[in-house]
Amino acid sequence: MNRDLSASETLIMKAIWGNKGDIAIPDLLTVLKEQYGKDYARTTIVTFLLSIANKGFVETYRKGKLSYAHPLKTEEEYRNAVALKDSRMWFNEDAASFLAALHAAKPLTEEDAQKIRTFLDGLNL
Repeated sequence: MNRDLSASETLIMKAIWGNKGDIAIPDLLTVLKEQYGKDYARTTIVTFLLSIANKGFVETYRKGKLSYAHPLKTEEEYRNAVALKDSRMWFNEDAASFLAALHAAKPLTEEDAQKIRTFLDGLNL
């Protein structure tokens, strides 16, 4: 993923990914308002979707009277790309420092620690 999403574009993509499939624009407006407290105008969403489409994250299409957004990238793909970019930028790809910063910002729970241990134990290093 070579183009970053803005904060508003990321929120729109989160709403699209949360739908688990294509989403009609009126439904997207409803999700953004009800789940994220964003009361965007339809024209604003269309403008954001055009930008997001130009970055390769969605495509839009019409079916009958409605326009739909179809995700081209998964949330996991984007999340992994952001984590790698941030790791490179702030931690020189030092995973331990990245995890320490995460813990400093929000202390890990015992459940978090156990999941990390299980993940590490499963790596073939």
